[in-house]
Amino acid sequence: MSPKKFTRKDFLKNTTGALAGSMLAKPAGAFSKSTQTQKRRVALVGTGIRGITFWGRTIRERYGDLIEFVGLCDINPGRLEYGKEFIGADCPTFTDFDEMMDTVKPDLLIVTTVDATHHMFIIGGLERNVDVLTEKPMTTDEIKCQRVLDAEEKSEADLIVGFNYRYSPHHTKLKEMLVNRRVGKLTSVDFHWYLNVYHGASYFRRWHGEISSSGSLLVHKATHHFDLLNWWLDSDPVEVYAEASLEHYGSNHPFRGNKCRTCPHKDKCQFYWDITQNDTYMDLYVANEEHDGYIRDNCLWRHEIDSYDKMSVQIQYANDVQVTYSLTTYSPYEGMEIAFNGFNGRIDAWHGIPWREQDKVNQAELHSQEMSQEEMEKATNYEEIMVMDNFSSQHEQIKVFQESGGHGGGDVRLQDQIFRNPDMEDPLEHSAGSRDGAMSILVGIAARKSIESGEPVRVEDLTSITPHPSRGA
Repeated sequence: MSPKKFTRKDFLKNTTGALAGSMLAKPAGAFSKSTQTQKRRVALVGTGIRGITFWGRTIRERYGDLIEFVGLCDINPGRLEYGKEFIGADCPTFTDFDEMMDTVKPDLLIVTTVDATHHMFIIGGLERNVDVLTEKPMTTDEIKCQRVLDAEEKSEADLIVGFNYRYSPHHTKLKEMLVNRRVGKLTSVDFHWYLNVYHGASYFRRWHGEISSSGSLLVHKATHHFDLLNWWLDSDPVEVYAEASLEHYGSNHPFRGNKCRTCPHKDKCQFYWDITQNDTYMDLYVANEEHDGYIRDNCLWRHEIDSYDKMSVQIQYANDVQVTYSLTTYSPYEGMEIAFNGFNGRIDAWHGIPWREQDKVNQAELHSQEMSQEEMEKATNYEEIMVMDNFSSQHEQIKVFQESGGHGGGDVRLQDQIFRNPDMEDPLEHSAGSRDGAMSILVGIAARKSIESGEPVRVEDLTSITPHPSRGA
C-alpha cells in the first residue's frame, strides 16, 4: 500500500508556493471555494472510528451539498465495508491506496490512518496534486516530516491539518486576550493536561501505546497541546528538554491477558472494559479482527507497550517565553489547567476540574432554586478564565459560553471553515497548514529525543524549518 511517485495531473490551481525552510502556514482557505463549481470529490484512507465518524458520516450529512465520497480505502476489507455502510457512502472501496487514487482521481484526500503511516498517504496525494486534509499528528518523526514538507513544496496542491482544539470558544477567547496583550508581555506559561483512567487507558489499549505506531503520546496526543501553545504564543519553539517514563501501564503489572473479552483476571482488574456493550465497536473492530489481527480491547498490561505514561516538558520559545508542560494519563478526572504569566498580570484558565465544575452548579443554584434541569445546564455551560492584574487585590472572571457539539462547537467551526466557508476571514489564524502541523509535532519529537539522550534538543536541528520569534514569519 506504500504510494509510489506518479506523474502529476496536468491542471493548474491558484495556490501559493513556499520554501520548506521558511514556509508560511497554508490556511484552510487554501481549499478555496471561489473556483469550485461542482461537488468536491473526496477520498478517505483509514476507516477506523475517527475516519468513519468525524471525517466520514459527519461531513457527508453536514456538507452533502458540497462534497461526495468517491473512494474509501483501508487494509482491512471488513472494516472497509462496514465503514462504507456507516458513512452512507455510495462509492467504490479499495484495499490498495494507489489503485484508489489512480482510479477515482479525487479532488481531496482525507487521511485518518495509523499515525506512523500518515506521511505515505499525504505524500501520495500531494504528488498527484490532490489537496490533502490529514488528521493530527501530521506524522511521527523528523525524517517523515521533512519528506512531507518537501512533497508540498513541489506540489500544486495544499495540505492542512485538522486542529479542532483551536476552534473551541474557550481557547479562542484566550487567543484573543493574548493578541490584545491583556497582561502585557508574556514571560512564561504553566500548562498541565490530565487524562482520566478511562480516556487515558484507552490509548494504551490501542496502537497508540506503541511508539512505532504513534510516536508516543508526546506526538499523538500532545500535538494538540503544543499546537495550541504555538498558536497562543504566536511564536516558534527553539529548544526542548523533557523527562518521562512508563511506570503504570505495560509490563508494570502482576497479571495480563490477551484481551479484555477473554481475560481470566477481569473480575479483579479495575481497568476491565467490556467492548461488547458498544455495538459500533463490535461491528467495526471485533467482527473484523480476522483480517488484520487488530484487537480494540487489547490488554493494558501487555509487554509490547512502550509509550510513556507520564511526561514533563520544558520548552523555550523564540520570543523568550518559557513553558512548563505535563501530561498525566491516569488521573481521576479529565481536564486541563493553564496559566499565562505577563509583566502586567496573570491569566488562569481550566476546564474539567471537578470542584470548579461543582462551584458553577452551586452558584447557579444559589441564584435560582427553581431552575429546571435544562435551565441549569444552560446556566453552567461555560468555561472560566480568571485575570488578575499586578498590584491589584481583585480578579476579573470571564465566562466563555459553549455551544452544542464537540469542543464547545469548535468541531463544527473547523469543518465549516474547511468545507463551507473556506474563503472566510480568519483574523485569529485558526486554520492550520503544513508548517503548523510540523511545528506541533517537532516539539513532541524533540521531547522524545531529549528523553532518550538526557539532553536538550534544538528544533532547528530536526528539519529545514527555521524557528522565528513570530510564528511563521
